[in-house]
Amino acid sequence: MDGNEPDSWLIDADFEQPPQVDLRTDRAHSARVYDYLLGGKTNFPADREVGDRVLADLPAARAGAAAARAVMHRMVRRLAEQHGIRQFLDVGTGIPTAPNLHEIVQAVDPACRVVYVDNDPIVLAHSRALLTSTPEGRTAYVEGDLRDPEKFLADPAVAATLDLTEPVALTLINIVHFLSDEAAHRPVRKLLEALPAGSFLALTAGTADNAPEQAAAGARRYAEAGIEVHMRSQAEVARFFAGLELDEPGVVLINRWHPEPDGLSAPADGEVSVYGGVGRKP
Repeated sequence: MDGNEPDSWLIDADFEQPPQVDLRTDRAHSARVYDYLLGGKTNFPADREVGDRVLADLPAARAGAAAARAVMHRMVRRLAEQHGIRQFLDVGTGIPTAPNLHEIVQAVDPACRVVYVDNDPIVLAHSRALLTSTPEGRTAYVEGDLRDPEKFLADPAVAATLDLTEPVALTLINIVHFLSDEAAHRPVRKLLEALPAGSFLALTAGTADNAPEQAAAGARRYAEAGIEVHMRSQAEVARFFAGLELDEPGVVLINRWHPEPDGLSAPADGEVSVYGGVGRKP
């Protein structure tokens, strides 16, 4: 690392391992591979091995991971600033990496409330980093899987943190490409059905449109480690927003979704194999 990458929480003497939980560190996990690509430290040899193989075939994977993190920041900031959203449901949270989603939105309004959901036990072990809310707001962490939305929506922490009669932003950042269409569309629809009118979906998903050979090779590396990856075309990613009112500029490569004004930090199209968009539930 060159010292400019975002820091993740270290695994050290303060690491809070939940009792009687198998962290499965001998097997690669998509959240920890993502952490490695981001330059984080909460990953293990199995994760780094997959990450290195992906980088060998798709050298831009590290830039793409950083771009996905950056677009999440821009999406939730815009949702808070421009659309007045004060509640966020983040599914597939991943390893905590500062600034976390709640830090971005609570900088806009300290009263914002956030529920984080993930199924990686290491995220649970680091959930203390996700619970540093402002006094005016609230954050909660729920162990859950996107494929079973009914279960985590029923968790008491969700009702204690979010008012589901008021608009909520559902954020699905770099998660649906780990699921097939059959596995991904049903839970996304279920989650949107549970949210009231005026809610939003912010979603990013991997694509092979702009670098088909490299993206296919990277997906094979994940598959070799038992992690399935489903790259989607722009039209296929747009299907997740069916029935929603797309925020401009629509579903685009994430480096083109409201880039920072100076444009200096935005990667080139060839470095980004991820589409993203934001849509409002009418």
